[in-house]
Amino acid sequence: MSSNNGEKANEIFKAQALVYRNMYGHLDSMCLKWIIDFGIPNIIHNHGKPITLSELVSTLNIPSAKVESVDLFMRYRAHNGFFDIVRIIDDDNDDGEEEKEKEAFALTTASELLIKGSENPCISPVVELVTDPTLSSSFYHINKWFYDENRTLFEIALGKPVWEFLDKNPTHMSLFNEAMASDSQMVKLALKDHNINMAFQGLESMVDVGGGTGTTAQIISEHFPKLKFVVFDLPHVVKGLKASNNLSFLGGDMFESIPKADAILLKLVLHNWSDDNCIKILKNCKDAIVNVLRDDKKGKIMILDIVVNEEQDEPEIITRVKFLMNISMHVLLHGKVRTKEEWKNIFDEAGLCDYKISPFSGYLSLIEVYP
Repeated sequence: MSSNNGEKANEIFKAQALVYRNMYGHLDSMCLKWIIDFGIPNIIHNHGKPITLSELVSTLNIPSAKVESVDLFMRYRAHNGFFDIVRIIDDDNDDGEEEKEKEAFALTTASELLIKGSENPCISPVVELVTDPTLSSSFYHINKWFYDENRTLFEIALGKPVWEFLDKNPTHMSLFNEAMASDSQMVKLALKDHNINMAFQGLESMVDVGGGTGTTAQIISEHFPKLKFVVFDLPHVVKGLKASNNLSFLGGDMFESIPKADAILLKLVLHNWSDDNCIKILKNCKDAIVNVLRDDKKGKIMILDIVVNEEQDEPEIITRVKFLMNISMHVLLHGKVRTKEEWKNIFDEAGLCDYKISPFSGYLSLIEVYP
């Protein structure tokens, strides 16, 4: 085989591997779901140290015929960064023999994010929502979606828009609210950053539009106890939620009007909606802010959302996540994950021309927009 032919063959082999990697990609989410369903991060966390395969299968009460399968799954997840494989001394050696080393699985930062019930952030509910069979099976209807001019993928698969589906299915609504609440825990980490902290300084009142059950608002209001905070969402979402000293809940529709405040917060709201709907929401935010402006301060809209920036983002993780989320929002909700230029366009259309974008968390940015 000539050199040129060899190079061409290698390119074809690599291309085949790329196709296969994407073909089997759904197994990544299924293996991640398996980790959470079996509570493996919690098992290792409660164990207090790296856990051996025999200890893990004993805790899980796995049949002996499936021990090798557990090892296979754990090693694959270790390859992907969810566990570390370490060497430990065998403490159970009671027969007087020389101490032996064994392999064990240790938590990584990624798997620590999946530990339930601890004080640290946990995003397991997000995984449970995205991998829910009823919701995730919608993607099998993508071919139909491309030939349907108006309906979202959820409408095609479930027979109704997602918000209506959630409203009529309390179990899925609870799953959705838990997922949004768990993602909001990352705000606590972001507020440790001085620049992010300063963005909230000097504000006396804030409305969290589409704030759900109030996890983000709770975190921010505890951090700024003098800030009067209102969580504004659909009446059935906030019904029965209890107010605290500086935090209250109010039902309404952001497409009709928004309560007045120094600042309006939109966390992961606008990527759910089309440009036209975002412009309507932003205009209502502007009206709410303009009405409380005084000479000594300047109100603003604070958007926590995704900004696609291929030139600056780490390509294999951050950019890939943003593109995948864009596809998800696009087909499921008619939404959009926007570039800087696309954000600018909707701000201009809403009459909001002064803004700045700052990093917030791994995949989120803080956009401060001024009327």
